[in-house]
Amino acid sequence: MPEQDARDKAFTRWVRDFRFRAMAEGISVETLDAVGPTFRFLPEVVARDRTQPEFTTPIWEYLDRAVTGKRIAEGRAVLMRHTDLFDRIEAEFCVPRAVVAAIWGLESAFGTCRGDIATLNALASLAFDGRRGALFEAQLVAALRIVEAGDIPASRMVGSWAGAMGHTQFMPTSYLDRAVDFDGDGRRDIWSDDPADALGSAANYLRQSGWRPGEGWGREVFLPENFDAGLGAPEDRREVSAWARLGVKEISGAPLRGEGGGSVLLPAGHQGPAFLLLNNFRVIRTYNAADAYAIAVGHLADRLGGGPALTTAWPRHERPLSLNDRRELQQRLSAAGFDTGGVDGLTGPNTRSAIRNYQRREGLPADGFASAALLDRLRGGATALPRPR
Repeated sequence: MPEQDARDKAFTRWVRDFRFRAMAEGISVETLDAVGPTFRFLPEVVARDRTQPEFTTPIWEYLDRAVTGKRIAEGRAVLMRHTDLFDRIEAEFCVPRAVVAAIWGLESAFGTCRGDIATLNALASLAFDGRRGALFEAQLVAALRIVEAGDIPASRMVGSWAGAMGHTQFMPTSYLDRAVDFDGDGRRDIWSDDPADALGSAANYLRQSGWRPGEGWGREVFLPENFDAGLGAPEDRREVSAWARLGVKEISGAPLRGEGGGSVLLPAGHQGPAFLLLNNFRVIRTYNAADAYAIAVGHLADRLGGGPALTTAWPRHERPLSLNDRRELQQRLSAAGFDTGGVDGLTGPNTRSAIRNYQRREGLPADGFASAALLDRLRGGATALPRPR
């Protein structure tokens, strides 16, 4: 096919040019001679990059898949099976075992789904694609450093489509910076069937990212009817006592407890659950920068420890927006004077801020939620979101 032939030729040229950039970063000619000819473009990897479930699936569907009864049971079983290992992890890094186990469960189903895609090919494909080329090229250089150091041969370096590796799906730069030899055998082997190095590395990652011992990640809370939905944004941090004065309570209805700062998040808008998020939520987000992922890790950790399911129902009646719908939403918001920071179909912080500003102008609850009714209103033909009287 002409299109595929042209792409393959362009990829070959990219690999040739990348070789010089990698050498400038200190990668040896010998390493590049050994692995360069094996680079292959993987179109399925690029396709998956554009449809990440944390960013494209409604959060209630994502949590339905992430926090299942089966995963909770399996998580409790691995905590029992590896009691001594988790004891040592908590003693060394002061990160709760349930949080480490939750990451393990979400990232690789407790080691059963670590990925089988050649990491160098995945990263080369994503770097060539260009949407986040600089990011993935840096990861590719880091992966070559790992191979060059002898930590693992290129043939054994496999993982996810995004280049994440091992039980806890470390990216190459995270491996170089924060992986640890937790079993003491002289190697940082996160690919081994033995999860010790991978789990110790995940705990070290969280600790180095600012994990605060003794403080939870957050929790579901109760909001009063008159709560300003515009305050439900991660960037709006206040003291817990300040949230209490605004009427925020524990989900049981009891007075809000605790000290320090936090933010309130309404991940499905004012019709769904509300969460009080603490510093450790932001730490989890450094592992994967999606609110849905961080909530899933925190909630799964709670369930592994015997905690309850969420109390408030999700707005499952909401029609999910397709990728094209979300792009149209961004285009219409920008055209109306509410800058979304680009049109990529991902409802990140810039898009949510634009939605809130538009909702405020329209006299609507400023929850920042990208709904079908909101898109209809922007199109000018819907009555689903009339101005409140």
